[in-house]
Amino acid sequence: MLTDPFRDFLGAAGWGDAACRSLAGDASNRRYSRVTAPDGTTAVLMDAPPERGEDVRPFLAIARHLTGLGLSAPAILAEDEARGLLLIEDLGDDLFARLAKADPACEEPLYLAAIEVLAELSRHEAPEGLMPYDSTTMPNLGALALDWYAHLGDKAAEPAARAALSEALRAALAPHDGPRVLVQRDYHAENLLWLPEREGAARVGLLDFQDAAAGHPAYDLVSLLEDARRDVTPATVAAAKAHYLALTGVDPAEFDLAYAAMGAQRNLRILGVFARLSLHFGKPGYVDLIPRVWDHLLSDLAHPSLAGLRDIALAALPAPTPAKLQELKDRCGTVPTL
Repeated sequence: MLTDPFRDFLGAAGWGDAACRSLAGDASNRRYSRVTAPDGTTAVLMDAPPERGEDVRPFLAIARHLTGLGLSAPAILAEDEARGLLLIEDLGDDLFARLAKADPACEEPLYLAAIEVLAELSRHEAPEGLMPYDSTTMPNLGALALDWYAHLGDKAAEPAARAALSEALRAALAPHDGPRVLVQRDYHAENLLWLPEREGAARVGLLDFQDAAAGHPAYDLVSLLEDARRDVTPATVAAAKAHYLALTGVDPAEFDLAYAAMGAQRNLRILGVFARLSLHFGKPGYVDLIPRVWDHLLSDLAHPSLAGLRDIALAALPAPTPAKLQELKDRCGTVPTL
């Protein structure tokens, strides 16, 4: 049941008589509800409490930027920044992950449509004010794998190894510090919705982009194809990469190296993030996803140009053996330090 402040917000937006039903949340402190008016019209209420570290302003800015490019971020119906409340367009329930599970034959066409969104974003510079996501910021985030996955939240453990990994990441990423586009950073099948009644890239509904940054266009391609939550078939991966190259005309060899470098950083970061979600936030289910992330990391590090990064990373990180994964679960929710 909604509290009075929420009901007041909906009433001021013209939705005072709406019924509300909770929707699945994500890894953050944000909560979502579907609101249904008496005439059957629906919208989504986002509750992002500022007192728990949430801030709706990035979501608002990025949503408006994306819709300005003709892409399908949710329209903003009402907002209260101070309380962290948004009423946004309901894009439905047809998540790519759900559709592909129900009908594997639809995976490739869905992913090709998702590539069209990335091709469109590649044609536009990132909006001002976004965090740069490049060799100045990404190495430290990649080192979360050491802090949380390898050392269980002890950031002071083996500082020399951390410095070596960060420097190897910086060297691998620096050649790709060129013009930056908007990268959504969590561009994957559980954040994409199918909107077949729309046309072109607008057929892909976009969610969970509030942490967008200004980075290399290969990053979101990695997010899509090296999904931590589901296996994308090799045929779909190959078709998606070929579609992107055909739409953008980028050099294949150069893009392949950028893809591997961005993928290595992303998967290192996710190893740390998933370990932290168990150790600090008490969410052990993320540990079960770590072996897939590890396999993606090994695939990225297999690029010949990343041999130096590969040697340093694999020397510093334990493989996700059953014993290692159990250790992360056994200490679930016990590490207080962020």
